[in-house]
Amino acid sequence: MSKNFYISTAISYTNGSPHIGHAYEVIAADAIARFKRLDGFNVFFLTGTDEHGLKVQKKANELNLEPKKFVDNISKEFMDLTKLLNCSNDDFIRTTESRHLVNVHQMWDTLSKNGDIYLDEYSGWYSIRDEAYYNEDELTKDEQNNFLSPTGAPVEWISEESYFFRLSKYEKQLLEIFKKNKDFIKPKSRMNEITNFVSSGLKDISISRKNIKWGIPVKDNNEHSIYVWLDALINYISALGWHEGNESFKSFWPADIHLVGKDITRFHSVYWPAFLISAGLEIPKTIFSHGFLLNKGEKISKSLGNTIDPVELAKYYGVDQLRFYLLSSTPFGNDGNYSDELITNHVNANLSNDLGNLSQRCLKMIMDKCDCRIPNKGTLTDVDANLIKNSSKLYKSCLESMDNYSIHEYIDSVFNIVSSTNKYFSNEAPWELSKTNPDRMNTVLWVTCEVLRKVAILLQPVIVDGSNKLLNLLNVDSDKRSFKHLGEDFSLPPGSKINKTEIIFPKIKP
Repeated sequence: MSKNFYISTAISYTNGSPHIGHAYEVIAADAIARFKRLDGFNVFFLTGTDEHGLKVQKKANELNLEPKKFVDNISKEFMDLTKLLNCSNDDFIRTTESRHLVNVHQMWDTLSKNGDIYLDEYSGWYSIRDEAYYNEDELTKDEQNNFLSPTGAPVEWISEESYFFRLSKYEKQLLEIFKKNKDFIKPKSRMNEITNFVSSGLKDISISRKNIKWGIPVKDNNEHSIYVWLDALINYISALGWHEGNESFKSFWPADIHLVGKDITRFHSVYWPAFLISAGLEIPKTIFSHGFLLNKGEKISKSLGNTIDPVELAKYYGVDQLRFYLLSSTPFGNDGNYSDELITNHVNANLSNDLGNLSQRCLKMIMDKCDCRIPNKGTLTDVDANLIKNSSKLYKSCLESMDNYSIHEYIDSVFNIVSSTNKYFSNEAPWELSKTNPDRMNTVLWVTCEVLRKVAILLQPVIVDGSNKLLNLLNVDSDKRSFKHLGEDFSLPPGSKINKTEIIFPKIKP
């Protein structure tokens, strides 16, 4: 029986078109989801869009559009992007959907019945850009002496009637969770940040805004709209049909991992578990807080006007190439960097030169010297056996990395074998052996092909199309491409016909 695994991205805010940061997160989530499926898990992968709030309302007004029309257009852009990037999400949730609204109202009613919602006056600093309230000790000042949020966003002082959630009530419980479950927030540096934040004392939080039309109204007080963070976070259970008591909720909740940007870690690791505890629900197993993708060292954001269009990048460099660069160029969890030069050099060195060139040389020789058929492996030397042995260890090392969500380590492990195989191929020089020792040539070609088979299977979560093209060239059956087929029992059968070779990863021109 397969085990269940639930992974989500943070739902993307629809105040503007998607940028490369959104692509980074959904690609990472997709790689994890695909890896788990290949490892025998029954996976539910969720992404979507967060569509309410003052920012959206203002942006729609600027464009003379009804908010719903505006978010319909933007949400479609995000949907189209996930498809373009070869993402295998099982659902795409929108917070304007009726299935979400009923779950939000259910959560509000549950929190209220438990005595955790009350009406009071709010006075404090609010960031429209962040859709968040901040204490004054969290703020900094710019050169003009204006207060800024921790993300650098402008804040304004507001005073209005608001509903509050008794977050302070859950301070000790949250700290106990952090203490007992070291994997609840990853990486460790984020756990330390959040622990320090909660330890400094939690205050009750505002969960409504007054006289904002674009949002989910409080049922018993239509002057108030439910604050976007309470609204948005519930998407993770709305998609599973919590309100309806769906089997999906019973099977997949609690989520195994919420993948979020580091700027929204607090909302997911403090507010969200507190809401869930109040509602009598289990909390997610892990909140993984990844870093930012920087544009030549500068944070990418719509407000800063330095966004990079992932659609254009995917079309120019290729989807596989973009996925590979984003997932392998930076330790997952750290800030990464993007430039045209970086992606060109990284992709050319690893995909085009190492993996692509090795595949092309080996398969071309089989076409020319072996009548397009996998040769007999013959007697293996110690060098052959060691390479096969090391490639057989790949699965275990990749699994260990992905269990810790170290995507870059998993990819590095695979490409270390690719590099070793390149050296092996060059040292053995099968083109010379074809003249002096054809049997030995056959063995070298078989060993190389077998390593390529394992590499291609393992890289399917990252370079989706390219890996499958390589497996097609090797004529590996479509039902023999999961991780359970990495063992020697499923090695390439001598005599099987390969398909006509092609360039899988063409070089990117600088």
